[in-house]
Amino acid sequence: MKAFLLAAGHGTRLRPHTDAVPKCLLPIQGVPMLEIWLRLCRRHRVSEVLVNTHAHAAAVEEFLSRWRDGVRVRVVEEPELFGSAGTLRANRKWVASEDKFWVFYADVLTCADLDSMLRFHSSENAATIGVYEVPDPQRCGIVTLDQNNVVRSFVEKPAKPSSNLAFTGIMIATNAFLDAIPEKQGADIGFDVLPRLVGKTRAYPIQDYLLDIGTRENYERAQVSWPGLAAARATEGSRR
Repeated sequence: MKAFLLAAGHGTRLRPHTDAVPKCLLPIQGVPMLEIWLRLCRRHRVSEVLVNTHAHAAAVEEFLSRWRDGVRVRVVEEPELFGSAGTLRANRKWVASEDKFWVFYADVLTCADLDSMLRFHSSENAATIGVYEVPDPQRCGIVTLDQNNVVRSFVEKPAKPSSNLAFTGIMIATNAFLDAIPEKQGADIGFDVLPRLVGKTRAYPIQDYLLDIGTRENYERAQVSWPGLAAARATEGSRR
């Protein structure tokens, strides 16, 4: 499988950490988040990754030019941000031969068992999204589900959340998902696409460690709470 690794954000809420370093290269216990993602992709047999860049693009490209560890990486610089869904639309030809592909938000720190999520996915779905419970649902894309884990509502950053079950930034997408992306500048997955696919998307509950590194508080929290991929591998093995 291929994967989009969305890494072009400015990281405004992480300043001053991101004044000179791109958000995706901020280190967690000494390891850049982008490297953690590439290691996770390698573990789960993702063959090729497309990384989009914008803020501090040269630093990201220089880091990726030295990556030689089992995952092919394609870098696409966006002179202007396309939006999370706009990046997928702009690079649709790259996944033209794929019946499904991953989409990852690079500012999410996780050791999720992607193989388990892949087994959960059904070809009947336009997408399968990872979800988890959050304490601050007004900051997130919030879903409600039926008894079969089919998404029955999706609202990005709701003023009055209907639940605390949030989109993780981890998704398996298909051509049907790409077809639902509107032709608009800055098209966003949460605001513009997932609400259109209510009833056609299933949600996979992620129980593994997952933290959105979107604020300085969460970034600092990650330095002490991140178990590392090695610890996660042992946990995965105990489940099987």
